[in-house]
Amino acid sequence: MAIIPHLIVDQFGAYLGKHQGRLRVVKGKEVLAEAPLLHLEQVLVTSRGVSLSADAIRSCCTAGIPIYFLDEAGRPYAGLYAAGLTGTVLTRREQLLAGADRRGVALARAFAEGKIANQAGFLRYTAKYRAQTDPALHRQLRRQADRIQNHIQELRELEGGSVAEVREQVLSVEGRAAQLYWEALGWLIPAEYGWPGRRTRGSRDPINAALNYGYGILYGQVERALVLAGLDPYGGFIHADRPGKPSLVFDLIEEFRQVVVDRTIVAMATGGTALEMDERGRLVEKSRRAVAERILERLEGTERYERKRQPLRVIIQSQARHIATFVRGDRPTYKPFIARW
Repeated sequence: MAIIPHLIVDQFGAYLGKHQGRLRVVKGKEVLAEAPLLHLEQVLVTSRGVSLSADAIRSCCTAGIPIYFLDEAGRPYAGLYAAGLTGTVLTRREQLLAGADRRGVALARAFAEGKIANQAGFLRYTAKYRAQTDPALHRQLRRQADRIQNHIQELRELEGGSVAEVREQVLSVEGRAAQLYWEALGWLIPAEYGWPGRRTRGSRDPINAALNYGYGILYGQVERALVLAGLDPYGGFIHADRPGKPSLVFDLIEEFRQVVVDRTIVAMATGGTALEMDERGRLVEKSRRAVAERILERLEGTERYERKRQPLRVIIQSQARHIATFVRGDRPTYKPFIARW
């Protein structure tokens, strides 16, 4: 079988076990998939009724392979890591202290700037492919990208002694830019998908369902990167602290939504990919797998970063480490990831 860097377990009644240095997914007597532990990056369990052996879990933890569990809407509800990964102390202490000083302000501004810059960049990216086929849309997308980009200066002018002093202003700037961005994406998505605009919860259309599912997969990548960097995923800066809310995951993911998920889902829609829904308003299993495979493939795609091309999953890990070194004082500034569209 071919080398599989990401193993997806998405069938009810499947069993994940270990067999001679591999993870093997079986259902009844049928082998659904196999992946050598040596080359595996992660395991995604996206169905109910899946069982896992203790040997498979131990092998993954020993090899540093996370196992993520997502519901049918793509919402992560659990993740398995090696216990020692959460044992760091110094970085977490400084992370929490940063929330009460100017380091937190700098991080909040940077996360929002990365999001807004990549929203504008993605619209310019889509516009350039329509310069000849639809000049009017090309100009419209370029103008909208400029409007979004203008919000960055507002962020840079924000001052405060702690993130609590600027959080509402950052969220306001971010929200106004997002309204323009989602309006523009509506110009790109074919009418047959019936996209009503961005909906985070309760959506019953295929585009929002696919976006939410893709964000769930990206969420796992970001959480793992933060844990490996010694950070607490629940100690965020833009997103306020709430019990059970992984605020720092929601902060860092903002830099990568457009380049990993939005680009992928818009490409699937404009390319005519069938995104089918069931009677409950959720993507059917075939569509969920198609989205997952495309998102994971995109994470292996490379972008220019620190003077060389690197896979996006590696860039996510590097950005997490940059947060850690910044809050510890080993790095003078934190710069968001902005793709070269």
